[in-house]
Amino acid sequence: MGYVPVKGGTQAIEASIKRLKFERLKGKEIIEINTIMSTMRAMVDQVMSESSLYSPYLAALAIKQAEGSMEEAVFLMRAHRSTLPRPYYSQTVESETMFVERRISASFKDIPGGQLLGATYDYTHRLLDFDLIKENTEDNMQWLQNYQEELQNIEKLDELMYFPKVVDYLREEGLFEKHKANNTPPIDITKQSLQFPTTRSERLQVLTRGQTGAVTSLGYASLRGYGQVHPTVGEVRVGAVPIYVEHPNEMEQSKEEEFYIGEITVTEVESFVPTKVKNENNEYVLEFEIGYGICYGQNETKAIAMSILDQCLEHTESDFPTHDEEFVLLHIDSVESTGFISHLKLPHYVTFQSKLDSMRQVKKGVQKVES
Repeated sequence: MGYVPVKGGTQAIEASIKRLKFERLKGKEIIEINTIMSTMRAMVDQVMSESSLYSPYLAALAIKQAEGSMEEAVFLMRAHRSTLPRPYYSQTVESETMFVERRISASFKDIPGGQLLGATYDYTHRLLDFDLIKENTEDNMQWLQNYQEELQNIEKLDELMYFPKVVDYLREEGLFEKHKANNTPPIDITKQSLQFPTTRSERLQVLTRGQTGAVTSLGYASLRGYGQVHPTVGEVRVGAVPIYVEHPNEMEQSKEEEFYIGEITVTEVESFVPTKVKNENNEYVLEFEIGYGICYGQNETKAIAMSILDQCLEHTESDFPTHDEEFVLLHIDSVESTGFISHLKLPHYVTFQSKLDSMRQVKKGVQKVES
């Protein structure tokens, strides 16, 4: 009798998987991996960020396999990531070396190096573009050719542009405190379980791979008043940063002896948060602290929200939930949160029947008393 349900369950599962494939194929259309990479850049970046695995191709594959479901795509990428070897760690990335594609500041109109708008939806009309229904490859190729010719006529196009950090100029004025570099090796949260209280390296890792919607929601909650952080964005920069590794058998190496293995596109945000502190005269004065956010790809809303939560979690003395590191860090993980919610779909026959039996016994006892 115990064998029949197992056999029946197996057949039902296999039938469900076939039905899933049918739903994907019944439209008789095939979307190529390269098409997803080329036309769904924002989704690819988001999947890479939440899965903590930088591979546009694999992210596009996961999106195709998951039929566009973000949570399923991230789950697939996390699962694949767990199978990959980790032969070495990269050297610390210096974001000053970023080849900037977009750079703006909400704190200053004029910043050293100037504002670079880059590619963004911030200035577009939020209206459906019905011309996309009838677009064709020929027209698109012609537009690309015209645009590339236009770019070739722009002076200094071939110059490698590095932009200084806005906060560095404020530090030179003495408006921001200068700190010594902390070269303590970060704790790898994928190798070591999260322990409370956490270090900042642990918090930043959890935040950068957190679910975009959850990070944004909690950052918004802090802005609305469920927290004490309301920053001004000092700088948002999007661009490519180089990745270097050291030789595994060499103990001490110079910068020139490191190995360049590629580059990744990231979004980096530094937010300026006003705080009041007591000076030597025991008077409250205004100072600024920095909230930091960084994530794979062009993912600006998440990076800004991350910078808010980073600053919130630096001040755990507050009673607001957005300042509670356990509340924030344990509830923004894509796989953990969606997995735990989804597990409610699994059989809970025994526990639910036990509760029903308890209710029946109580009702029988009440009926006896009433009779």
